[in-house]
Amino acid sequence: MVKKVSKSVKHAEKMQKKWQSNQKKPSKSNNSDNPNRKLPGMGEGKWTHVRTKNAIKRLNMYKDKPDYEAMRKQPSGPSRIEPDRKWFGPVRTIDQKSLERFRVEMQQKSNDPRHVLVKSKKLPISLLTDANNETKMNILDIEKYEETFGPKASRKRVKSTSYSYEDLIQQVEENDQKYDPKKDQDLTKHQMLDFKNECRDRRMEAGQSRRIWEELYKVLDASDVIVQILDARNPMGTRSKHVEEHIKKNCPYKHLVFVMNKCDLIPTWLTTKWLRYLNKEFPTIAYHASLNNPFGKGSLINLLRQYDNIHKDKKHISVGFIGYPNVGKSSIINSLKQKKVCKSAPIPGETRVWQYITLTKRIYLIDCPGVVYYHDGRDDTEVVLKGCIRAEKIDDPTFYIHVILQKTNPIHIKKTYGVNEWEDDQDFLEKLAVKKGKLKKGGEPDIITVAKIVIMDWQRGVIPYFNFPPDYKPDEEMNKNKIEASKIGEENIDAQAIEEVNKEIEVKVIQETNEQYKERLANDINKDIKEANDDDIEAENGEEDDDDEEEEIEGEEEDGDDDDQSEEMKDE
Repeated sequence: MVKKVSKSVKHAEKMQKKWQSNQKKPSKSNNSDNPNRKLPGMGEGKWTHVRTKNAIKRLNMYKDKPDYEAMRKQPSGPSRIEPDRKWFGPVRTIDQKSLERFRVEMQQKSNDPRHVLVKSKKLPISLLTDANNETKMNILDIEKYEETFGPKASRKRVKSTSYSYEDLIQQVEENDQKYDPKKDQDLTKHQMLDFKNECRDRRMEAGQSRRIWEELYKVLDASDVIVQILDARNPMGTRSKHVEEHIKKNCPYKHLVFVMNKCDLIPTWLTTKWLRYLNKEFPTIAYHASLNNPFGKGSLINLLRQYDNIHKDKKHISVGFIGYPNVGKSSIINSLKQKKVCKSAPIPGETRVWQYITLTKRIYLIDCPGVVYYHDGRDDTEVVLKGCIRAEKIDDPTFYIHVILQKTNPIHIKKTYGVNEWEDDQDFLEKLAVKKGKLKKGGEPDIITVAKIVIMDWQRGVIPYFNFPPDYKPDEEMNKNKIEASKIGEENIDAQAIEEVNKEIEVKVIQETNEQYKERLANDINKDIKEANDDDIEAENGEEDDDDEEEEIEGEEEDGDDDDQSEEMKDE
């Protein structure tokens, strides 16, 4: 059968061919639809009232019709695509040498807190990091005993790492040297079970609930810069190693900063030692949170601005403040804003949920409730002394007084409470209750109320105390070395210098020494001074034995020097 074609289709095809032929030939007409037309008088002046070429092409595009023949055509034979990386979209390539060089530099500078990785999204981080080591599975789950030994064995040889008795002994010795009982979890399994099963006061688990941990992880996920607040009196005790390891492992692109708050409660020289120690791991800033007279505010804001300049590709950066309860997270935010924007109080647990605060147009601050890591919260004494629980909620506050008396210099206890002598913690509480007038019926001292007052003073900084860095060497040891060296004759003893050093020791080393130790140290120094003076007198008079010839020679040299100096003084 012959297929009939309608007149309208024929007319459309005829007009299409006519239009295509006209498109191939450049038109010579002066029609307003022709972009190549010649305008009269083009060389005389500018024609501003006529259409431009681009305007005519745009108007002709509106009248254009689709090319049906080109649309109906289908590829008849095989075709080849040109190999070009543009076909794969926005993909970056890197050769193996540059990748290896970049991996080496990353390993060298990744642990340095002074180096920051910029534009991590444009770098092949997945190619630089090694795959995570999977935990070893139980061999009996993979290969059963019947399939390895016996008549149904499916392999000829047993998998063994040692093929001789000597190799087995050597392997056992190496394993014994590598064994660390602190990392063996099997030794502490029963202790963990006993700890879970024992009846413990639920109030001692403050800051360890699931709700608070969810708030913490919200802050960690939303923050570009994480500021961990430490108590200057006990920086290592208020550090959360679990959070630091989590950030290093899962969030290496986030920046961690230490802020040592309450630095006004410890000596300045100790603050500098803590800063030198903590700066080896992360950038550390000493801070004193106050609305009127803050310390360290300019340094912290400058540091946040530096991180803001690093992340210029982002619209803004978020700074999360985390730490133990009652370390001053909300107080630091209030001091940065110079007004009370966060609810703060000198008691733990005041902040309940996370809160966003605007510092600048590009810097946002996030306040987080205090969190206590589970393994750090086992010891009730440490929980109370770190200020993680309120003093009025403790059932038996008298239990923690003896620890406070041990860690505090007796001089400060006497100055704070006016109690000069006590036998034990019970005697101290009774005398303090009588002095403060905290008595029950019949004149019996109320030691529980007084113990809560002492714990509250400890947490709020009324009782001065502090801890030393792990690498700290007391100045007493250096003094003793100087005294021993002076006995040998390496340097002369100056009584005034030793007295000045003694005064420095009394001021600096408050926690480690007591009055008895200071008296004994002063007596030893005086004895050393007397012995040295006696030796000098014997050397001058020449009354020493034959065995001490070297000391006689030194004494004569000293006499000669003194005579020369006296003659010079006479000449002058």
